[in-house]
Amino acid sequence: MTVTDSDRADGSSATAPPILRLTGIEKRYGGVHALRGVGLEVAAGEVHALVGENGAGKSTLIKIVSGAEVADAGAIELDGVPQPFGSTTSALGAGIATVYQEPQLFGELTVAENMFLGRELRRHGAVDRGTQRSRVVELLERIGLDPELADVRVADLAVAEQQLVSIAKALSQEPRILILDEPSAILTDREIGTLFRAVRAMRESGVAVIYISHRLDELAQITDRVTVLRDGEVVASKPTTELSVRAVAELMVGHALQSDVVDRSIPDTPPVLAVAHLCRGGRFTDVSLHVRAGEVVALYGLVGSGAGNIARALYGVDPADSGTVTLAGKPVALHSPADAVRHGITMLPANRKVQGVFGSKSIAFNISSAHLRLLSRGGLWLDRSRERRVAEEFLTRIAIKAPSVATLVGNLSGGNQQKVVLARQLVERPRILLLEEPTQGVDVGAKDEIHRIVLELADAGSAIVVVSSDLPEVLQLADRVLVVRGGRLTAEFPRGAGQADVLAAAAGDDQTVEEVSLS
Repeated sequence: MTVTDSDRADGSSATAPPILRLTGIEKRYGGVHALRGVGLEVAAGEVHALVGENGAGKSTLIKIVSGAEVADAGAIELDGVPQPFGSTTSALGAGIATVYQEPQLFGELTVAENMFLGRELRRHGAVDRGTQRSRVVELLERIGLDPELADVRVADLAVAEQQLVSIAKALSQEPRILILDEPSAILTDREIGTLFRAVRAMRESGVAVIYISHRLDELAQITDRVTVLRDGEVVASKPTTELSVRAVAELMVGHALQSDVVDRSIPDTPPVLAVAHLCRGGRFTDVSLHVRAGEVVALYGLVGSGAGNIARALYGVDPADSGTVTLAGKPVALHSPADAVRHGITMLPANRKVQGVFGSKSIAFNISSAHLRLLSRGGLWLDRSRERRVAEEFLTRIAIKAPSVATLVGNLSGGNQQKVVLARQLVERPRILLLEEPTQGVDVGAKDEIHRIVLELADAGSAIVVVSSDLPEVLQLADRVLVVRGGRLTAEFPRGAGQADVLAAAAGDDQTVEEVSLS
């Protein structure tokens, strides 16, 4: 078959010479072949998307480009000149800057101090604070932030603001190539609009942007070309206009995805979980809802709606001040996670790195850590062989990509870390499973697998409560969608509801959707 510019499998092109060219990039970590002969070309003034499942090799590739890792084989060229990268300093010196998903900033320093840390602007040997601050103000305005933030401690900023500051800091280095690793993962729609305006301005000024994102719907809005990695290899590189979101997703996973909406039938049985008039000061008010065995109910709201607070109250993390919770008709008190677990309630937290995983421990340790009594021998010693067997079962059952169950969780991709946390909840099938942002920051393949697992668990009789800011995910998974606005449940939608109607209800457009009584 003749390979054309629009479908080269190695990511190369036959257009004008690129600013960045990678050829034959190889990287191994022990027995794991992370990159296999990867080629990539990026032109000046181009926004080039790099997509793939967690573990596909994206992070390894950008680490090599940014100098944080050294390739085992292959070449990197800038403007046709070979580059002996092997340090971030040399990459920065060549004009390559990287903004990672988690802001790399010092919380105790101000925005201005962070911006030029280690490369302060000087005049007559002293730091020129006036010129430096003026430059910081200019950069903040360029990225769409309030210039008054220049003198604010980074620790006092919202996480989204910290991310935008990280981008402004990268721009202060006047890069020729800017790598953005999941820049929109923690941003609101308004902040994403600000990000896109900044990216377009960079493109117009001739900066080459490598844009990594799991939010495939963004690609058509901001990118010119898409390169897809799978299992360490480039499987396609095409102009964005030639690829639909589903086509990109299926290239990433290597097979067709399940249909958007699953047709399910829920038995009309008494609720397993019933909540009446639940309140927590400043968070939510008068919340009443119910969930039946085998049912998936979603709590959906915009940022700050209080949906996550309701789930955390049901798990006892932030207990309610008043109201009642009944399980199978019996009142229960949920003052702590231990109370919740005792009643068969488990939770997948939104912040897996802080609340979900022990990064320095193995997969086996992470999965068994909540089930020591079950996996112990005589209630005294942990049965290591049984712990390993259980972990190996989940390695296969939910497709965790790792060499073995002894692999440290901190060495896994985000999606595989999320699946480890989910596996922990499934060792003993939960009566009620609370999922807070279950697929945040994971790729489309891992998302598809997590959805499959959730629906299988519901089919087995568990009651599922999903809190997600991903509306397409909510509409795909949920049998009912409960809209949360201002800490109250304001509307209910059945499976098959229109995305525009649910979003309008969440945004407060009462003329678009009729509110219903929830009980």
